[in-house]
Amino acid sequence: MPGVEPAELPEKLPQGSVLLDVREDDEWQAGHAPEAVHIPMSKLVERLDDIPEADQLFVVCRSGGRSAKVTAYLNANGWDAVNVERGMNGWSAIGRPLVSDESDGEPYVL
Repeated sequence: MPGVEPAELPEKLPQGSVLLDVREDDEWQAGHAPEAVHIPMSKLVERLDDIPEADQLFVVCRSGGRSAKVTAYLNANGWDAVNVERGMNGWSAIGRPLVSDESDGEPYVL
């Protein structure tokens, strides 16, 4: 399965690429990548039409496990998806930006 470490992703994704965050709502609200699109893994199958048209999808979760499953599913169904290994934990560890939907406090990876 194709995978990429967060440090290997360019700071600004290439034109035609999308970062798809498949974590659950509470995880997303605590902190996420600024340009990410959120579709929880638990709702993915019913929301396939909500996946933006993209040349390549980079799929991320907290640590890389759920996103690996989603990446395999998407690739088996016609998308060009790549798992973000180490997930948002890895993203945060290298100092990549996080934003939060919560108004109190700093964004964090839940």
